[in-house]
Amino acid sequence: MSFQFHTTTFGQLVRLLSGNRVLRYPDEIDPVLWKRFLRQDTLEHTNVSGREPSKDEVAEDGIPQNTVLRDDDQEILLVEWYGQDDPENPRNWPLRWKNLMVFELCVLNFTVYMASSIYAPGELGVMEDFGVSEIVATLGLSLFTLGYGVGPMLWSPLSEMPKIGRSGIFFWTLFAFIIFQLLVGFAPNIAVFLVFRWVTGFCGSPCLSTGAGTITDLYDHSLASYLFCIWGTAGFCGPVFGPIIGGYLAPSKGWRWTICIITWLCTLVLAAMFLFFPETSAANILYKRAKRLRKATGDSRLRSQSEIDAAHYTARDHLIVLGRAFTLTFSEPIVLLMNLYAGLLYGVLFIWFESFPIVFGGIYGFNQGEQGLVFLGIFVFALVSLALFLQWIKTHIATKVNEPGFTPEMILPPTFLGCLALPICLFWFGWTSRADIHWIIPIIGSGFFSVGVVTLFNSLLNYLGISYPTYAASIFSGSALFRASFGASFPLFARQLFSQLGVGPGNSLLGGIAVLFMPVPFVFYKYGAKIRHMSKNARHDL
Repeated sequence: MSFQFHTTTFGQLVRLLSGNRVLRYPDEIDPVLWKRFLRQDTLEHTNVSGREPSKDEVAEDGIPQNTVLRDDDQEILLVEWYGQDDPENPRNWPLRWKNLMVFELCVLNFTVYMASSIYAPGELGVMEDFGVSEIVATLGLSLFTLGYGVGPMLWSPLSEMPKIGRSGIFFWTLFAFIIFQLLVGFAPNIAVFLVFRWVTGFCGSPCLSTGAGTITDLYDHSLASYLFCIWGTAGFCGPVFGPIIGGYLAPSKGWRWTICIITWLCTLVLAAMFLFFPETSAANILYKRAKRLRKATGDSRLRSQSEIDAAHYTARDHLIVLGRAFTLTFSEPIVLLMNLYAGLLYGVLFIWFESFPIVFGGIYGFNQGEQGLVFLGIFVFALVSLALFLQWIKTHIATKVNEPGFTPEMILPPTFLGCLALPICLFWFGWTSRADIHWIIPIIGSGFFSVGVVTLFNSLLNYLGISYPTYAASIFSGSALFRASFGASFPLFARQLFSQLGVGPGNSLLGGIAVLFMPVPFVFYKYGAKIRHMSKNARHDL
């Protein structure tokens, strides 16, 4: 059986129940395998004479005796991969395994993002059932969005800790998400409903940022660039499909069914992750290997690199690691400005969506189900934009990412088109949404939003992922926080904006904000390398 099963939740359960007799690791099958690939820590344990040890200087266990000791008189034997073809190394896994895992992440990303907007068509039902105002009902959307913005700030740093890893966080937070979704669906009052809307957003958030860390674990940069785009676009399409499904489901079955459909979809993903989502963190895999070997051999000298690095960590150091997402988000100029830009896009997306019922329900007389279908224009444009963007990645990035002279700034040119498409969309949509203009015209205009989001979001995701590969999960968690913060707050004043200004002026205001941010991609394209080299956390070799 493939070694990938060993670190899945299913595999760990099987090993526990069988006393580790089933799904054995390579070093458990061949007890002396680790000795052939073990080397001493070259930084602190070198041969005193600087030469290869002779046969007389090698003990029976194959470990050179003539070593330099640590300050605490403790030798360290560094545990590494069992050669370049080690089957436990995620980079060596079969492509079908990697692609299956990314597919699971994309479905989960799509579903969790959809859980935010699928609720919107059911807001009227929430108002009737609980007797609350429109603002309070809108909090059901805002609190969920805020929850999945705050969550990654904790989950992502935890996933980068070798003792914890990624797969357990994905599985158990999704399990908690499903349990708390049931409490949302059967909430007896508005207080319970709102509290657990935030909790479910918090628990469902790891896929929105930690997924980027999983992709970097599995693929090199040339392939990861494609996967970042597909994974990011899956997240963007979630809020688009939410109103389409909710528009038909909420009027016919009630708002609680919009919660149920998300719960069912996530349960299917949870079952797939139980069987087919192994651990991808190399640091975690090697940490557990060293721990396993110490238990099998009784040799306390066996250590993984992460254990060596953390040997003298204090409680303060661990708190710094947990706060890494906040530190990187607010101390790195590139990350901060990129996230502000992405947050603006996401906030505009959510507030803009609030104008759709006003336009297609109030102006064109569509029923609630038909109002959801108008989002298909955005989806179609998103598919076309993604296909063209992936082609651009193939011809301009994938062939150059591992070549000398490549820089992350080479990924940014598509943003020049995206920053222009966004205000075009908003002005077009706002001023063509009139009874004397056919409804297809504003729908076509809405499609340009996909051009902006696909080119901007995916370029930013790739840029940050390549610039900060070691801390990809933490970096992307900051991006999720900014997007969620804008997405949670903007809808609260959306109705007032459009009722006071009207659809045309309201969209023009949003378009004007987008125009103000247009110089950002150009600035980073020209000065990004200089700013990046001022950072101690970004890559300096590009």
